[in-house]
Amino acid sequence: MAGPYPPPQPAEGQPFAGQPVYGAESYPYPPYPGPLPPPVNYPSGPPPKNSRRALWWGLGALAVVAALVAGVLLFAGSRSTGGSAGFTEAASKAAIQNYLDALSSADTETVARNNACGLFDGIKERRSDLALARLASDAFRKQFTRAEVTSIDKIVVSSSYQAQVLFTMKVASAAGSRSTRDEQQGQAQLLRQGNQLLVCSYLLRTAAQY
Repeated sequence: MAGPYPPPQPAEGQPFAGQPVYGAESYPYPPYPGPLPPPVNYPSGPPPKNSRRALWWGLGALAVVAALVAGVLLFAGSRSTGGSAGFTEAASKAAIQNYLDALSSADTETVARNNACGLFDGIKERRSDLALARLASDAFRKQFTRAEVTSIDKIVVSSSYQAQVLFTMKVASAAGSRSTRDEQQGQAQLLRQGNQLLVCSYLLRTAAQY
């Protein structure tokens, strides 16, 4: 039974009786049992076989990509220069010589086929074309009885299908011709149609002839 007096109160800042006192040494967690685990040692030698294999696969993939890029560039370059491959000196010389032979032998159909520049097979009315070819042949035979292409001096390719060709030819002057030179220089415009070269136009470079 309580007495007439209340129990004494603790002073300010003092704990009650029976209350635990927390100090630097009274943490509620126990210490780590046993010694700490040893540190992890990372391998310092060469990478394992799987890592080396992955590295070689990566290098191989890069080599394949580089080869594909080089192939694309080579293909693009071949396409850009493929047009000029048809205008070789030998092919140009043969085409011009065939045209000059047609002029000197009055082969009007061959002359007209060349002058039509690839349209001859599609022309339904060819009389005017053949008439112009006859006039060109007559004018040529009044100057020369024979003409032989001796060299291709320069080829200027303007597109995949057209080129300007400067050439030199050895000629035999016709009777009554004012020309006394054995060599003349001419200019021809060539058109590539499939595997065939056509002489769309021909011009003699000696000004005194025209």
